[in-house]
Amino acid sequence: MSAKERIILLLLSALNFTHILDFMIMMPLGNYLMPYFQISSQQFSLLVAAYTFSAGASGFLAAFFVDRFDRKRVLLFGYIGFLIGTFCCAVAPTYTILFASRIVAGLFGGLIGAQVLSIVADLIPYERRGAAMGMIMAAFSVASVFGGPFGLYIANHFNWHGPFYFVAGLGIVLVPFIMRYMPKMNAHLKTSKATPANPLGLMKGIVTDSNQVLALALSACLMMGHFMIIPFLNPFMEFNMGFSKTQTPMIYMVGGALTLFSSPLMGKLADKIGKHRLFVILVILAVVPIALITNLPKIPFYLVLTITGFWFVVSSGRSIPAQAMISNVVPPERRGSFMSFNSSVQQIFVGLASVIAGIIIVKTPSNQILHYEVTGYISIAIILLSIVIAGRLNTKQKQNNRLLQEYEDSKAEV
Repeated sequence: MSAKERIILLLLSALNFTHILDFMIMMPLGNYLMPYFQISSQQFSLLVAAYTFSAGASGFLAAFFVDRFDRKRVLLFGYIGFLIGTFCCAVAPTYTILFASRIVAGLFGGLIGAQVLSIVADLIPYERRGAAMGMIMAAFSVASVFGGPFGLYIANHFNWHGPFYFVAGLGIVLVPFIMRYMPKMNAHLKTSKATPANPLGLMKGIVTDSNQVLALALSACLMMGHFMIIPFLNPFMEFNMGFSKTQTPMIYMVGGALTLFSSPLMGKLADKIGKHRLFVILVILAVVPIALITNLPKIPFYLVLTITGFWFVVSSGRSIPAQAMISNVVPPERRGSFMSFNSSVQQIFVGLASVIAGIIIVKTPSNQILHYEVTGYISIAIILLSIVIAGRLNTKQKQNNRLLQEYEDSKAEV
């Protein structure tokens, strides 16, 4: 990997860190926001879903025009708007204003993830893309190691507004570096042979291409399977298991620290043994910790850290080969549009998972969480389904690659 590639990936990772951090701090703040605003678990799940549904909507709409612009410009536009929305969250005095601010942050944030992945896919060949995706996904780990516990520390010692101030401030510092050091990302404009199709044409192109449909279905399963249990993990550990507010941040710190080291290794391993093979292994390994986390008996906290830490490693690890496979289903000139659709699907299913979990889970007057184990069973079923989808996608990609190679060979002979 060249020095230029490393600099761009480092900038994208830093940007991704703040973007993911905004979502990460929202999850463990459930046991602060529910008592503060006197809201139910269903209202809190809607607060989480407000960001994801609005991000999904903006990602869907962006798919119809993003390939017409420099990816760097689109990324900066979305990121600055996202920071404004996050600052509004920090100063929100009521549940309604916080809800509206999450929608604003989501509308702009929906542009970010797709552009980051599109830039990585444009920059790094598929043979080395697993390692690159490992660096980008490590931002999730850093957000968990530093941001989640630090955000909870601020909330514990000051108030819940503080973590949002922190994210907005960090992002403002990062913007000038992105503007200065990230080059234009417009190579896809030079290779595009025509103006992007109209909305109906783009939609038809996706739904009639089985590779793209399978890739979107894989994204949906990954997001929904993971976020069925994430929103209520922290309240469950505090209100049901009896762990203190000083202990629960350790779950994110230990899990994030482990994935900080495992994510780059998973990326290299995906390139070495095959992205599909690694994905299947990690999904199967994830079944055990999900079942244990959502059915925890009274056990020592160090065992909880062991189980949740392993879960963080395999859950973040499976996203690395999956995103590498998904990014390869379309050519560069259509990648921005497709990855926007992909980001939209991810956000929608994260929000859907949160809403479903909020419907299933009941909060008692003493704040205990009931029926958490049901969300675990649903999560297991969904991630096992993703193995079937990934298998079909892998088979089709191999067939397409073989046909393309035969075509190139025939041209060479002529």
